[in-house]
Amino acid sequence: MLFVYRFLINLIFILSPIIFVIRFLKKKEDPLRFKEKIGFFSKKKRSGKLIWFHGASVGELQSIVPLVEKLEKNKSIKQILITSNTLSSSKVLKNNNFKKVIHQFFPIDSNFLIKKFLNYWSPSKALFIDSEFWPNTILNLKKKKIPIILINGRITKKTFNRWNKFSNFSKKIFKNFDLCLSSSKESFNYLKRLNFRNIKLIGNLKYSQAESENLYLDKNLNKFLSINNSWCASSTHESEELFIGQTHKILKKKIKKLVTIIIPRHIERCFIIKQDLEKLNLKVHLNEPKKKIDPSTDIYLVNSYGKTKSFYKRCNNVFLGGSLIKHGGQNPLEAARYGCSIVSGPNVQNFKEIYEYLRKNNISISVKKNKELADQLHGLFKKKINPKKIQNKIKTIGDQILKKTYNEIFVKTLNEL
Repeated sequence: MLFVYRFLINLIFILSPIIFVIRFLKKKEDPLRFKEKIGFFSKKKRSGKLIWFHGASVGELQSIVPLVEKLEKNKSIKQILITSNTLSSSKVLKNNNFKKVIHQFFPIDSNFLIKKFLNYWSPSKALFIDSEFWPNTILNLKKKKIPIILINGRITKKTFNRWNKFSNFSKKIFKNFDLCLSSSKESFNYLKRLNFRNIKLIGNLKYSQAESENLYLDKNLNKFLSINNSWCASSTHESEELFIGQTHKILKKKIKKLVTIIIPRHIERCFIIKQDLEKLNLKVHLNEPKKKIDPSTDIYLVNSYGKTKSFYKRCNNVFLGGSLIKHGGQNPLEAARYGCSIVSGPNVQNFKEIYEYLRKNNISISVKKNKELADQLHGLFKKKINPKKIQNKIKTIGDQILKKTYNEIFVKTLNEL
């Protein structure tokens, strides 16, 4: 199986010029930095100990920001290398003013490129975030006797089934991890079945992420929302927008001046969503700068990325999509960190333990029907729950998880660095 994997990876490397051109056209590659993916480094390594983190994309990198902040204060560590795969993730760390951190794009996982990468950077430890596993990288790290650690380990049933199809191959890869910090009980069990060793249940690092302070909405929108009662339906998928539209119509009978903000998971669907909602006789406004908002607007439809947090900060009540369909839900922690009360559908198995914690602490509610959602939202509008109470609960558990993670990796094993 390793032979087949290496053949396919080498084929990707050979075809990489064509792949890069396609990705350039789609604006998914940095034209100045794409060479990092084929073994050309744009930053220099400092002398001294270097810690390497790797995560697939934006969410993974955001989850380690509090951990990196603590590492910045560790005098024994001279440099922190963070790699990722996507263009959007390369921008995550720019606003943090880190002094020791550098970002590079992760190279194609070919044996040749990974050997070159490890020889150049020579990390003291390699930390993989969530479920980002690259066989050639892991095997070469082991050959060099560099400790391999999985942090915030998250294995869903889907991920487990995919790796378990090639159990002999995957077990040979995963046995090389020196320490695995699991984000949930479910992930702990899956990691064990996949032959990971030294697994410890720590909790999800995303509890410890700090909310952004510099969030804003344009003046027209802020003025419009300030004179209306607003709630937000975020990360919605196909068919869920109609459910939200129907809920709006029920809720509007109980709450005057009601505005529902819909942020679809895939914004390219916005035109179709608008048409569908208008068939329900709802007035829909597409998010456009400087365009005047009709005072009788029912639905404010967001058709651009990057504003979700701003709406979380503005709205106290949020419905999270991907939960009425068989998608498995979306991570509710971002909304909770902004003090939002969260409502979801029943299908949240991808974040089962997080939702269980939120429900126990009266932060999250599950519904199945329009009337249920409308009733729950009506109750939340009447209660006017203080967002600070929710934020404090999330911060308390986040601080505990961050401390445990740091101690496991950098206090208990500090002498090994």
